[in-house]
Amino acid sequence: MADEPLVLGIETSCDETGVGIVRGHTLLADAVASSVDEHARFGGVVPEVASRAHLEAMVPTIQRALKDAGVTAGDLDGIAVTAGPGLAGALLVGVSAAKAYAYALGKPLYGVNHLASHICVDQLEHGALPEPTMALLVSGGHSSLLLAPDITSDVRPLGSTIDDAAGEAFDKVARVLNLGFPGGPVIDRYAREGDPAAINFPRGLTGPRDAIYDFSFSGLKTAVARWIEAKRNAGEEVPVADVSASFQEAVVDVLTRKAVRACKDNGVDHLMIGGGVAANSRLRAMAQQRCEDAGLVLRVPRPKLCTDNGAMVAALGAEMVARGRAASAWDLSADSSLPVTETHVPGENHDHGDGKAHGHGQAHGDANEPHTHDHFHELSKDNLYS
Repeated sequence: MADEPLVLGIETSCDETGVGIVRGHTLLADAVASSVDEHARFGGVVPEVASRAHLEAMVPTIQRALKDAGVTAGDLDGIAVTAGPGLAGALLVGVSAAKAYAYALGKPLYGVNHLASHICVDQLEHGALPEPTMALLVSGGHSSLLLAPDITSDVRPLGSTIDDAAGEAFDKVARVLNLGFPGGPVIDRYAREGDPAAINFPRGLTGPRDAIYDFSFSGLKTAVARWIEAKRNAGEEVPVADVSASFQEAVVDVLTRKAVRACKDNGVDHLMIGGGVAANSRLRAMAQQRCEDAGLVLRVPRPKLCTDNGAMVAALGAEMVARGRAASAWDLSADSSLPVTETHVPGENHDHGDGKAHGHGQAHGDANEPHTHDHFHELSKDNLYS
């Protein structure tokens, strides 16, 4: 285990400031600072609020992760950070912090893809990913079917949402039902007391001529809103539990049906589910049953690892280091629409200010020797690591 790469990962794509530390496939620390309560009164995430919250939480969360892991910043073999996709301002906070730490420590920097990280986190739960891996990622911003022959360099999109993502639909339906934000957990809770067959809500993009791997939840969301509106206009009480259960059933039915078909069509004998909606109890249960019926193995991380977290970024970073993938350049920037096919953002050979060109797969000089680039660099190291 001591020979495996020790990597710190930073995740700031939305409203969670996540910092994880991983050695190989072993999770050592998973520190999270959430700003969800600050967004609740707006009924959704406010980008400017999220960015400010990341800025305030960053250093304390990194310090907490290092303490929890029982390591020092100098022990690290690399720094990984979500470079995209996500909210531009929020991503910039994480990328800026990662660059500062990596530069001051003399460690390689890895700007990685948020979606690929959601797949790679399963290694912390169930060991090395099979190759290829079939992944269903479902969250507030994404509903995607991905085939990953190599999680560090080859991720292929098979299908995605053409409008609302599954988690977004949960939030919007919860808002119509006056259940608050975020909607996923509360709808899941109410659904356990309801009848999933009470209302026959539509299943989007399941017709014979529809794209077999794509998703659409906008029509479902509208159908639920109109059904509720009709009840209220008639002066009738809205059966919240039945609506929640029926809506949830429509979502997970489509997700699991398409995911199992993708596995069969592509000759993959297992399915990995990740993203925040993967914490949904009905999704897990239906996926388990359908995978068993189809002879597939289901891999789903524990709920805490399904939501956005730094551990998933560290896991992908550790895999990058272990496989000798190129590190990122110092001009790494956030990309709010980074495609999943770009699992990470490698850099070109670049000058570190000492007149020497270093390969992008190398740390800047000897990581065991102090840097002498300039006075300000040394000052920042003292501030950060004393």
